[in-house]
Amino acid sequence: MMTKKITTVAVFLITLISFSQEKFTLSGTITDFSSNEKLIGVHVYIPSLKIGTYTNKFGFYSLTLPPGDYRLKIKNLGYKEVEKIISLEENTRDNLSLSENSEELQEVVIQEVRHKSNIKSPEMSVNRLSVSSIKKMPVVFGEVDVLKSILLLPGVTNGGEGASGFNVRGGGADQNLILLDEATIFNSSHVFGFFSVFNPDAVKNLKLYKGGIPARYGGRVSSVLDIYQKDGNSKEFHLSGGIGLISSRFLAEGPIVKNKGSFLVAGRTSYAHLFLKLSEDQKNNAAYFYDLNTKLSYKLSENNSLFLSGYFGRDVFKLNEIFMNTYGNSTLNLRWSHLYSDKLFANLSLIYSDYYYGLDLNFVGFKWNSGIKNYTLKYDFENYISDKFKLGYGVNGIYYEFNPGIIKPLSDEFTINPKQLDEKYALAVSSYIGSESQLSKRVTVYGGLRFSMFYRLGASTINLYENNKAVVFNPEMQIYEKGTPLGTKYYNKNKVIESYNNFEPRFSISYQLNDDQAIKASYNRMAQYLQLISNTSSPTPLDIWMPSDNYIKPQIADQVALGYFRNFNNGAYSLETEVYYKKVKNRLDYIDGADLIANNAIEQVILNGQMRSYGLEIMLKKNQGKFNGWISYTLSKSEQQTPGRTPEETGINNGQWYNSAYDKLHNLAVTSAYKLNQRWSFGANFILQSGQPVSYPNSQYEYLGITVPGYGLRNENRLPAYHHLDVSATLSLEKNENRKWKGEWVFSIYNLYNRQNAASINFRQNADTGNNEAIRTSIFGIVPAITYNFKF
Repeated sequence: MMTKKITTVAVFLITLISFSQEKFTLSGTITDFSSNEKLIGVHVYIPSLKIGTYTNKFGFYSLTLPPGDYRLKIKNLGYKEVEKIISLEENTRDNLSLSENSEELQEVVIQEVRHKSNIKSPEMSVNRLSVSSIKKMPVVFGEVDVLKSILLLPGVTNGGEGASGFNVRGGGADQNLILLDEATIFNSSHVFGFFSVFNPDAVKNLKLYKGGIPARYGGRVSSVLDIYQKDGNSKEFHLSGGIGLISSRFLAEGPIVKNKGSFLVAGRTSYAHLFLKLSEDQKNNAAYFYDLNTKLSYKLSENNSLFLSGYFGRDVFKLNEIFMNTYGNSTLNLRWSHLYSDKLFANLSLIYSDYYYGLDLNFVGFKWNSGIKNYTLKYDFENYISDKFKLGYGVNGIYYEFNPGIIKPLSDEFTINPKQLDEKYALAVSSYIGSESQLSKRVTVYGGLRFSMFYRLGASTINLYENNKAVVFNPEMQIYEKGTPLGTKYYNKNKVIESYNNFEPRFSISYQLNDDQAIKASYNRMAQYLQLISNTSSPTPLDIWMPSDNYIKPQIADQVALGYFRNFNNGAYSLETEVYYKKVKNRLDYIDGADLIANNAIEQVILNGQMRSYGLEIMLKKNQGKFNGWISYTLSKSEQQTPGRTPEETGINNGQWYNSAYDKLHNLAVTSAYKLNQRWSFGANFILQSGQPVSYPNSQYEYLGITVPGYGLRNENRLPAYHHLDVSATLSLEKNENRKWKGEWVFSIYNLYNRQNAASINFRQNADTGNNEAIRTSIFGIVPAITYNFKF
């Protein structure tokens, strides 16, 4: 009997020990062998246990495993796959390097071939775009454009012909959070949208979140575009760049201290305006940009690294002696990365961002300058608790300075008195926590919660209105009018004028049907405390950012999505389908005849409305082989509504839902690449979108001899359908192993069949016949281009 009890206790103890068996952590960073550049999204996998992970955005990975010997597989697109045997008997730091696979075909893919792990992850409504694929895409003027490349993704449309801004799932361009090395970019365009501000040579990674947005992001209600710059080569010096017909670029990188510190400097400039000066009537015109990317990296120790990165860009547009525009972004980020343990990674950042825009109006004798600055302090943590549970958390504080505008005389000969619109200040504070956990073999979930607080601060003078209504309704004329202030109230510096706080929950789940199929669902709530005041949907420098206050309410978005994902032939093909519904509260709307420029009481011409969007997205990808690419299609609807605040008020558009400026019912994009041989490769893109909603006049009347047009409901008309076909051919020069100089020629044709897409349609009365006529304005026809790219 005693023996039986002893045996039972022994079995229990052995079982208990087996369940509480000590585990060890395998961690490290993965870098590029030739440059020591940290690699993002590298797949680290243990086949025998069928578990794995990916390196984070700073190249770090961590796996917690029972002791034993394992075969480790490391795979990343464009690099040679690595397999190695590890013996895990204690916590082990294993830093790895991957070599580029020069024999592998250049694959144009949105997402690395993730096979089963892509199915298992709860991540959805997310796209990655490799820089190598972006550089193969034919674009206008032959200039590689990061933002225009994402227009080939489902759910993403352009803001109009020649516009660099983009719209995601029916949202406005101002509802996209654009980050460059964690710093906010407020205007992503050069030369009024002809180019984007991102130099592709300096970009390391690009990731677009359309939904299922992690809790670490906040401040916008539509999407997050997260872009990281390269760190720089810490092994040897390299010079690369490109020379084109319209613009040129260069990049220099190399070690400060070999294998410990590096620098990167990249610049671009355009010179098309020089050709204008060859013409006598155009010699005073100019339209050009220049920008500079910089980064310094230094490894202090095995667990500590410092980074200092910056961006500076300016645009100049001058039309004879009539006016001149200057605008641009400046950012600076000082970042400290620290590894507290094999399971805890931290990142502390101090960030400065400045967006400046100015206008010199010579014909009236004044200049107008405005802008927005912010100062950010953020501390983020990633805790790899186990191979099935990862935790992320952090805090974030942003201080804003808004300059809505200052008007000054251009010279002493003008008698205009300087006028400063009231400067505004705000503080945004947030904290978040999010976790990803594998609940079972088939179910993986992500849950997150963000808590945000926003304070509109003095020093400012606030207008006071009857019943707190800055906009009043005239029942006799059935129109909205500016309210008359009853008085003003002054708030001292840093005095809280208005405050808001919001809980922003996030949740997503993946249910794995089998190794190659999964159903995913997500929900996220987002709050946006900054509003863009604009009289146009194009990304002009006249846009003004304003903080939420007692009249301008923060936008609150709720979005749900459901998707089916499938891989075919071990990831050679993949299918992604999603349906989504998004609703946004407190979306700004303008009263008819709103005066937005240099308005010191902007609250008198805006109302808080709501918007909604819903749709179906489909993407079919071929990820491997000589011929690859994808087809994406989106069927969607985006609407806006501003009902009356009282029963007698008509609201905007009679209180009815109307098409938002970003509504595109159909959106088809096809992109393909063909690698003929080691020297020649070809690419083609085709885009077809429904025309943008517009309001055409539907009547007219005469007043004092002047013909005045009349309009019906808002955005009930559309521009013609937007479509174009682009092609490119790349010739790589013959390789010589003893020659360090490498070059290639890129030949491209934008808009091959010369489609005259309408940027706008205006109406006028013909001076000869007296009949009304429509005038179509098009920006681009067919545009051939040649670019020479080099690397040394």
